Amino acid sequence: MESNIKSRSTVIVALDFPNEQKALQLVDILEPYHPYLKIGMELYYQTGPQLIYKLKERGFSIFLDLKLHDIPNTVKGAAQSLTRLGVDMFNVHCAGGIKMMQGAVEGIEQALIPGQKKPLLIGVTQLTSTSQETLNQEIGISGQMEQAVLHYANLAQKSGLDGVVCSPLEITLIKESLGQGFLTITPGIRPKETALDDQTRVTTPQEAAQLGTDYMVIGRAITKAADPAQMYAEILKQIEGESR
Repeated sequence: MESNIKSRSTVIVALDFPNEQKALQLVDILEPYHPYLKIGMELYYQTGPQLIYKLKERGFSIFLDLKLHDIPNTVKGAAQSLTRLGVDMFNVHCAGGIKMMQGAVEGIEQALIPGQKKPLLIGVTQLTSTSQETLNQEIGISGQMEQAVLHYANLAQKSGLDGVVCSPLEITLIKESLGQGFLTITPGIRPKETALDDQTRVTTPQEAAQLGTDYMVIGRAITKAADPAQMYAEILKQIEGESR
């Protein structure tokens, strides 16, 4: 049974768990809503592709969040492997440059088989845990966060990517500069009265939907809730209220 709640923004539930058993427990709880699922480094490195195969057999859409960043030829080969794996979305670091991102695009094109839907390729601009101080003093990028994010987003679009990962605070800037069709995937989403944890650039689900994000990634607010299904349903209702 799928939820009848519809929204212009798609919620991606982050399966931030240390093993397959805990991840599948949450998937079973949320199955009536059939959410889009994100698998990150911790879980993928522990389970490998087997968990993805299981979830794809059950009909789930998968965002594989590995943030590829290497020399162009290596990223091209990795993109081929992930395309053959059958994920629906994966990402690369924009900091790798245009040639690296173009290598990922080429890898996808070369690995596609007839009838296969092309996975979305997304560029990571700046992590939502990165503050202005960290950007300037530790990473060594001068200027304001918004301009650094927009610069990377421009490179991603020129390279043929479908969109970028950014904080909700940069959605409007990216959409106005690069067009409504250029996708934004936004972590850093926290419902009211939930902990910020290690995030610094955040909004509520309602605010992110109002800003026009295409996908919002929500993890701990759902996975650590006393009733994850109820929290997920409540978030969808809040988003739907903003999209009317």
